[in-house]
Amino acid sequence: MLFTSKDIAALDSRYRAALVNSLSGFKPANLVGTADRSGGSNLAIISSVVHLGSHPPLLALVIRPSPVERHTLENILDTGCYTINHVSDQIIEAAHQTAARYPREQSEFAATGLSEYRIDGFAAPFVEEAAIRMGMELREHKQLEINATHFLIGEIVLAEVPERCLGDDGAVDICAAGTVALSGLDSYYGTRRLRRMAYAKPDLPPTAIN
Repeated sequence: MLFTSKDIAALDSRYRAALVNSLSGFKPANLVGTADRSGGSNLAIISSVVHLGSHPPLLALVIRPSPVERHTLENILDTGCYTINHVSDQIIEAAHQTAARYPREQSEFAATGLSEYRIDGFAAPFVEEAAIRMGMELREHKQLEINATHFLIGEIVLAEVPERCLGDDGAVDICAAGTVALSGLDSYYGTRRLRRMAYAKPDLPPTAIN
């Protein structure tokens, strides 16, 4: 089926959201942990984390505008720090439940049964059940003119990766960590490495790494 821009604009809003959210393919499933200045914790599932660079180590986060409160966004802008935690196949249900609109005073950790994990000197909470965890400091915030979406750029200042998931060359085996992927807003998928390819060069054929 072919959709033109006119067709897409005419779709029922829920149908359109499901369609467009799925078109980009698999997305990372992460839990973003924040705290307000009083220490109250917040946790939200986010599928918009994007790698921006390795030196310095930067990740971008997209948070869409809404007339309702955005506790994650407000906490990040207020404190300048947050955590990114991989969702694994063991915590899909609890992670998905963090998308519910709980009141500010209700911690999603307590509401979903996930555990807060703290590192001394870092204000934002990590998810204890997550195998891969990153502590982030906000470096840049832009609100995009095209649709008022918030684009947050953060630097990785802490990273925890199980030794069993860390290759000799630094590559992280996210399959070994049980990390899952998202399609759309609600479909979770397991991951399986098909092959790892050598660095591409114009004078060499594509080669798989054993």
